[in-house]
Amino acid sequence: MTGAFSGPGRANQGLPKVPTPPTGWPIGSYATYQEAHRAVEHLATNEFPVEEVTIVGVDLMLVERVIGRLSWPKVLGTGALSGAWFGLFVGLLLGLFNQQQASFGPILVGLGIGVVFGLVFAAVGYASTRGRGREIASATQLVAGRYDVLAQPRNAERARDLLAKLALRPNSGIE
Repeated sequence: MTGAFSGPGRANQGLPKVPTPPTGWPIGSYATYQEAHRAVEHLATNEFPVEEVTIVGVDLMLVERVIGRLSWPKVLGTGALSGAWFGLFVGLLLGLFNQQQASFGPILVGLGIGVVFGLVFAAVGYASTRGRGREIASATQLVAGRYDVLAQPRNAERARDLLAKLALRPNSGIE
């Protein structure tokens, strides 16, 4: 398993270069990713070669969770805020390269211009989609109906035994 900062040459040396179906024998099936991850962590703490383990999300679903209703004040407020952050960043960069004595001028100019551009872009974007079904704010996630943990055949039996011991623990969180 790799993290967001695992670059080339580190933990992903054995990963295929193109999308490839997973291989291995099922050693466990879990309702949530956290349970599957906990099972793999348990294998790792018991000196199991986790490089041979894969977590596979099965029955994938695209879930859109509605956060709220969009309105002009919300859209303009969010646009102004995001523009302010970007403007502040640009202003700070300009301030760093300012040859004169330290001043807040470039920071304030960057902040002001960022707010204006943020407002304009947010207003144009919202106005162009208004009346066409985009009256809500939402967040989209890709989730699985279940998570299967696979291991290579040479060690699958040992992995099943280790996970069975984990499942027998009281309050293991894994069913």
